[in-house]
Amino acid sequence: MELQPSPLCILIVTLSTAAVFLLLCHLTASCRRRNPWCSCEVCETYLTVGWSKHHANLCDWYSDLLRRSPTKTVHIHILGNTITANPVNVEYMLKTRFENFPKGKPFSTILGDFLGHGIFNVDGDLWRFQRKMASLEFDGFSIRSFAFDTVRFEIEDRLIPLLLSVSETETRILDLQDVFKRFSFDCICKFSFGLDPMCLQLSLPLSEFALSFDLASNISAERAMKASPSVWKIKRLLNLGSEKKLREAIAMIDVLAQEVIDQKRRIGYSSIHKDLLSRFMRTVNDDKFLRDIIVSFLLAGRDTVASALSSFFWLVAKHPQVASEICEEVSRVIGNQQVTSFEQLRELHYLNAAVYETMRLYPPIQFDSKFCQKDDILPDGTFVKSGTRVTYHPYAMGRMEELWGPDCLEFRPGRWLEEGKFRPENPFKYPIFQAGLRVCLGKEMALMEVKTVALSLLRRFRVELATPAAEKPTGLRFSPGLTATISGGLPVKIRDISTGARASHK
Repeated sequence: MELQPSPLCILIVTLSTAAVFLLLCHLTASCRRRNPWCSCEVCETYLTVGWSKHHANLCDWYSDLLRRSPTKTVHIHILGNTITANPVNVEYMLKTRFENFPKGKPFSTILGDFLGHGIFNVDGDLWRFQRKMASLEFDGFSIRSFAFDTVRFEIEDRLIPLLLSVSETETRILDLQDVFKRFSFDCICKFSFGLDPMCLQLSLPLSEFALSFDLASNISAERAMKASPSVWKIKRLLNLGSEKKLREAIAMIDVLAQEVIDQKRRIGYSSIHKDLLSRFMRTVNDDKFLRDIIVSFLLAGRDTVASALSSFFWLVAKHPQVASEICEEVSRVIGNQQVTSFEQLRELHYLNAAVYETMRLYPPIQFDSKFCQKDDILPDGTFVKSGTRVTYHPYAMGRMEELWGPDCLEFRPGRWLEEGKFRPENPFKYPIFQAGLRVCLGKEMALMEVKTVALSLLRRFRVELATPAAEKPTGLRFSPGLTATISGGLPVKIRDISTGARASHK
């Protein structure tokens, strides 16, 4: 007997075929606009991944292209992406013509499944509302004190005891990047949501939320690297490969974000609760919107801080004289006391310079994209067609001789000091925290967290690189993602150099 396909099977095949046909039509239209089959040397190098023969990271290849460009601006035809490392262009995009360079619908679509309508993925009134709500908290003295106390507790009661236990074993190797991710995840959850996930206990597996979060971040970033959005859209429609993994990761994020919201409702979110989520929940009753706020603040507070700390300790391990100068400054300025306030941290000019120098070379967010709404001309004369993705590139900007001098590839905190005092640079030359109207609201909080951890660990431990696995002659190798994550982690050995430890070995 001959089997006949069921009506449901026929319907599924028909709908799938129609969907693929429509997406192919969209791809054809994209071809006309973006010339994705461009055979120029740059586009061919991108498509064949030829850049990897000479560069550790895609960002290093972009840096090389931008260095050789007279205007410090290039256009990648197959991506429809204009990339710039020119500070004048950055100011034009982020300040002068801010309204003409929003995040844009294409970018919101790329990150929409992951970030939803959170502050980093929206424009207009929705962005203004979230920014206003968050700024009321970040600007308050009580929230700054709450954040400082949160970080101090996490360092003294969890981070230092953990590192001490590792330092007692001479042969034990620790992934310091993983530790910093756990640390910053605990801090941002307590600070933003009033909840403690207790991730900084290596006897426990990292939470499913955190693992799913990393996966969703990586796959979302890979979407933006495709020559055509139709590639990932077809995979998403058919629930295949990386898009299937992304859907599963987001489902886990959604479940656990909802648990955060429900738990917060059980605990309460009155005016006495200082965390950010409480403020939003007193105004917003849409759980989907609250979920997007949770994910956005996790991205900002967990991944960027962990990235900055990982790069800082990698650089300091390779430049031990920097660690010595930081410790000498601390002894000179505050003695053997613990740092107890934001104000004391501001007095540590060399420490501040070392942190800024770290992020010049290894920014936690290596590039940021906007989409041009109307035809425009950048100050360097580059014509930008409506709908073009325009990317400013802090990673490349930190490697420009014209901006930082012939020693731009060197780690030299002294470049930030003038007569011993920290001297900030033009934010459009150093757009690590963005600049203009979308400048990072959590800048001071993030700097406080990085500097407090750096200070606490350098005074107590010596960090030695265990293996050079993540290194290339030109620096670190990074995994794809929305924030910079060292590929393979940061394996180190921890040595306790406190007075007691030295005495016990005599």
